[in-house]
Amino acid sequence: MGDAYKIAILAGDAIGPEIMAQAVRVFDAISRHRDVVFELIEAPFGAHAYFSHGKSFPDETKAICDAADAILKGPVGLSFEDSKKIPVDEQAERGAILPLRARYQTFANFRPIYLSKDMAHFSPLKPEIIEHGIDILLIRELVGGLYFGEKERGVNAEGLRYVHETLAYDESQIRRVLTVAFEQARARGRRLHNIHKSNVLMSSVLWNEVLDEVHADYPDIEVIPMLVDAAATALCLNPSQFDVMVMENMFGDILSDQGGGILGSLGLMPSACVGPDKAYFEPSHGSAPDIAGRNIANPYSMIGSVAMMLEMSFGMKAESTLVWDAMKSVFEDGYTTADLSAKGVDLKTVGTDAFGDLVIASLEAKLAAPTH
Repeated sequence: MGDAYKIAILAGDAIGPEIMAQAVRVFDAISRHRDVVFELIEAPFGAHAYFSHGKSFPDETKAICDAADAILKGPVGLSFEDSKKIPVDEQAERGAILPLRARYQTFANFRPIYLSKDMAHFSPLKPEIIEHGIDILLIRELVGGLYFGEKERGVNAEGLRYVHETLAYDESQIRRVLTVAFEQARARGRRLHNIHKSNVLMSSVLWNEVLDEVHADYPDIEVIPMLVDAAATALCLNPSQFDVMVMENMFGDILSDQGGGILGSLGLMPSACVGPDKAYFEPSHGSAPDIAGRNIANPYSMIGSVAMMLEMSFGMKAESTLVWDAMKSVFEDGYTTADLSAKGVDLKTVGTDAFGDLVIASLEAKLAAPTH
């Protein structure tokens, strides 16, 4: 009897179910070629869960996630106007995503920003800037900082509406994510960019102090400090200087989306959100309600999140690599999805389902090939 894994499937909203349908096909393909069983358990999560269950993260979904070995989450949220139909505290970001992160303390967010040399035409950057492709791993602290600090709204003594939000970190929160980043740097190019704003923020001063302490345990790693605003510029002008980048929560939220921009689409950015006992895996992008139901969404980020799960939660690195190779081969064979179709490049644009068909066909062939 081979290994068996239980996976919670949170399809999410808008394009979520469309791209999830393609991603879960990977589990079936692998189980038919390897001695492993994946039990997929669907659960409501996000805006549609609020309308059907009264909660964006219902108790039954919490129970399913608690019992799962890993969680695969699609994008959540509705349009700005439709979101107004949901109480602020139950809107998908506040009512589902942040509680999911807090429940499993998924403090380390892995966001690969990757384009192979043969996919470089997707990037809006000039060819001479990215002639060798892009290969960056962004590590973002995910359960602290401004997003999780105390929040207060009111009217002050002068009758003016005000808001007060707290950016809070303690040294243990900082140390654990920095340790993850140093380990990743050691496994890759032994170079770590520390992204901060210590010329303004006291939180960054503490962050840098803790980094110096952790660095003492990793003397073989070169640390390059960089202010976050300078890093935003450098990602556009010279992304090849980066290998592993580490930063606090809000900086990571913003710069990882910029990473999607230099790739040509957030549809090329899967991610892993890793805690001490459990991880969930998700596309870095939103639910794109404007294109929902049209079979044009790019499922790369969702399928890539499965690839990350295979390696990081189940130790199936070889199979993970085959999934990545299958997706790259589809793009390198000249196919593309609507978000990446570019003028002046001879590409064949395919829909969500067709892209999934091509990936699975390539993956099946790779899985069936004899191993040596």
